[in-house]
Amino acid sequence: MTHAHPIRQILLGVSLTLCACAALAQSVAMTGGMGRKALLVINGGQPKALAAGEAHLGVKVISVTSEQTVVEIAGQRQTVVLGGAPVSVGARSGGSGGSQIVLTAGQGGHFVTQGSINGRSTQFVVDTGATMISMGAAEARRLGIAFETGQRMQAHTANGVTSGYRISLGTVRIQDVEVHNVEAAVMPMGMPYILLGNSFLSRFQMKQENGTMTLQRRF
Repeated sequence: MTHAHPIRQILLGVSLTLCACAALAQSVAMTGGMGRKALLVINGGQPKALAAGEAHLGVKVISVTSEQTVVEIAGQRQTVVLGGAPVSVGARSGGSGGSQIVLTAGQGGHFVTQGSINGRSTQFVVDTGATMISMGAAEARRLGIAFETGQRMQAHTANGVTSGYRISLGTVRIQDVEVHNVEAAVMPMGMPYILLGNSFLSRFQMKQENGTMTLQRRF
């Protein structure tokens, strides 16, 4: 099992993409615009500029405005809002009914994925050595999380013992899988990614093979 110790030392320099399997939903987020083109992140990959009528990784752009993009996959259309949470298109079951997450390792063997917390888009890195989801205070504020009302806690980091807050996240979503009431920690230091720890991972059966991680939902 991969224990991403450099991640807990806040030293990530990682890039990777999600595995886009035809049988699973496609995750699409809009991160910006370039004239008549939308900058879309598909399955956690690099942003791609696409205009109406163009397609990438099975995602076809129907229309583009400065605030949103309409995309289509396998005949299903969804509206992707600029800066909003990724939407899942082409899922076998809609909403949060998904049960499987498939990720592909990038440089250093780390698994990074785009997802959302309470409907707000963010990025996670899988850390099987982390007790719970962990994030920096700045990212928590960006996500609109009122962590100061949480329970005070202490945590051991590469720089020694530091204080933080223990909170409960209403929803954590990756691809078309949504988990409710997930325990998390908010720490004062800056962190390049949110650590996807065992408060989320323990709800799944994990399998790693040939650089691919599959998370199958238990409950």
